Amino acid sequence: MSAGWVAGSVRARALTRCRLGPDAARRLAATGSLDAALRELAGTGYGRSVHPGLTVAEAQHEVVGTVLWNLRVLAGWLPRDGVAMLRTLAAWFELANVDEMLVAGNGPSFELGALETAWSQLRAAGPSALRTALAASAWQDPGGDSARAVRLGMRVRYTAWLAGLGEPARSWAAGAAALLLAGEQLAVDRVTDPGTLRPVLALLGAAAARAGSPAELRAGLPSHAGWVLAGVGGHADLWRAEATWRLRVEQDGLRLLRTSGLERDAVLGAVAVMACDALRVRAALEVAARGGGAGQLEAYDELA
Repeated sequence: MSAGWVAGSVRARALTRCRLGPDAARRLAATGSLDAALRELAGTGYGRSVHPGLTVAEAQHEVVGTVLWNLRVLAGWLPRDGVAMLRTLAAWFELANVDEMLVAGNGPSFELGALETAWSQLRAAGPSALRTALAASAWQDPGGDSARAVRLGMRVRYTAWLAGLGEPARSWAAGAAALLLAGEQLAVDRVTDPGTLRPVLALLGAAAARAGSPAELRAGLPSHAGWVLAGVGGHADLWRAEATWRLRVEQDGLRLLRTSGLERDAVLGAVAVMACDALRVRAALEVAARGGGAGQLEAYDELA
């Protein structure tokens, strides 16, 4: 074990101590207003960039951006192969940047620094030349020019990269791929180029491509992917599967932190735990901004 991995895993564990956790996040959701939630959040590990006066969208962006900031800090402690792993994980932020570009044009973006894959080139290309820029990068050709094709193609590529990190990331990727496939196959009036999904099908198995219902899809999936669709009866239930996916990733991350020594798995676990905490806090801010009533908290509990 190199000194870089030892230093990086120690730093990664320290960063996870700044997370809110489920109980504190729910209290945040119940504060009753966005301003109250932001005042409380400003005194936590998210306080570097979150403060009263932000809109809910701005605050949510900064909460998630805190994870990226932590990854960039962590990259300074890790050896080259550790930085490569973080770059793979951080590609999600590049994907989010492209989503924002396609929706809002010049909206806020995440600055990836040394963890960038191709964001500088994609930003310079803009929506009109985005497919060409993706095709010339590690993201590869998404298979179409439309916003939907670009978003789907990048997500397929990201799941393939995540799977390449080995377990448990491979199971996380397989679950995410199953969600992608379910959303594409089971949506009404949607036709998807099979070539776009090829990296996903390689992960899920050929039988998944022929499914016409959640039950058929689940039955055709290998065990490392089918878990995410447990209890899903139709397209409207996919949000529950997304919550199942986040819970599995967080639980695996916590397990890695408990059982791993000063090594790569501890870093992977730390990143998973920080990411899931940020997603939970993001949802809590949305509920607080809506008043944090009993019905909204019930919905939050279902999601978080």
